[in-house]
Amino acid sequence: METDIQWMHRALQLAGYGRGNVSPNPMVGCVIVHDGMIIGEGWHRQYGGPHAEVRAIEDTDQKGNAHLLPESTAYVTLEPCSHHGKTPPCADLLISRKIKKVVICNVDPNPLVSGRGIARMLDAGIEVVTGVLEADGLALNKRFFTAMNFQRPYVILKWAETADGFLGNSSGNPVKISGTLSNVRVHKWRTEEDAILVGFKTALNDNPRLNVRLWVGRNPVRIVLDRYLQLPQTHHLLDGTQPTIVVNYQEQTPLPATPERCAETFPVAYMKVEAGYDEIKQLLTGLHERKIQSVFVEGGAAVIQSFLDAGLWDEIRRCQGSIQIREGVVAPVPRGIFRGSEQVENDLWTFYSRT
Repeated sequence: METDIQWMHRALQLAGYGRGNVSPNPMVGCVIVHDGMIIGEGWHRQYGGPHAEVRAIEDTDQKGNAHLLPESTAYVTLEPCSHHGKTPPCADLLISRKIKKVVICNVDPNPLVSGRGIARMLDAGIEVVTGVLEADGLALNKRFFTAMNFQRPYVILKWAETADGFLGNSSGNPVKISGTLSNVRVHKWRTEEDAILVGFKTALNDNPRLNVRLWVGRNPVRIVLDRYLQLPQTHHLLDGTQPTIVVNYQEQTPLPATPERCAETFPVAYMKVEAGYDEIKQLLTGLHERKIQSVFVEGGAAVIQSFLDAGLWDEIRRCQGSIQIREGVVAPVPRGIFRGSEQVENDLWTFYSRT
């Protein structure tokens, strides 16, 4: 068992290299081991591209180790798929290459897979072990598991507040709260999530771009809550430079606004919700239907509070700067379980989870 844990740690490390590039697929890593030595490894690098098992088998072949596969163990962070999607079933690949044993971190909750890949390999005579470092795998793919199990995106609430607890001036004018390194960190986080969301007042007053400038990575889909379609067309969020969804009471884009579709056909798409107490739930359901697995909520105060009140959030990342402004827009009060803190220059970051 200790040996299984060792190799699964490596598979999880490999899986993490796909962060920000594979959604709506999960991050998956695969390590193939023979007689205590890695003979091939790989990870899922890009949505629509070869899965981790395929890359690990290719790596094994390229190293001249193909003949060792019938006496080898594959360590995979997620149950090998059993259906045809953008790629053929990985369970069939492992069977065809006569792999001796497969050790799995998590069973795939996708109803198209969920146990079928395991059953297929068992029927072919492959020894299968499941649940190795299961909690680590759930944490790694928390976005994917949230989408599959709860039919909504994983929600991260992020805000920066002054040392005396304000998000900004009452006038709505932006206030520089966080330092340079914190800003770099936030841009890195943006590359890891499918979408980034702000409310109408933040969009109107700050005129943000909500793109990635201080890090290397993909831009998230921009989401703005503009219930009455009042945001000026001259604002950055409507400039068509990256996929954007305008959530409102009036208009619906007739075709699905998935990230791919939105980018290619509707640079700015519209998603209608009905006015009422469950608007946040409607919003998240609509985003889930558009294959958006995670949302990075950056404000403002009323929007963040609405997620908190609805209980539809998963993480809080709060930055407390060193400046004081004595009055202004009061910052939300964090909820949930305190998970730790970190000092970044003059900023104090605190982290919370809902469960």
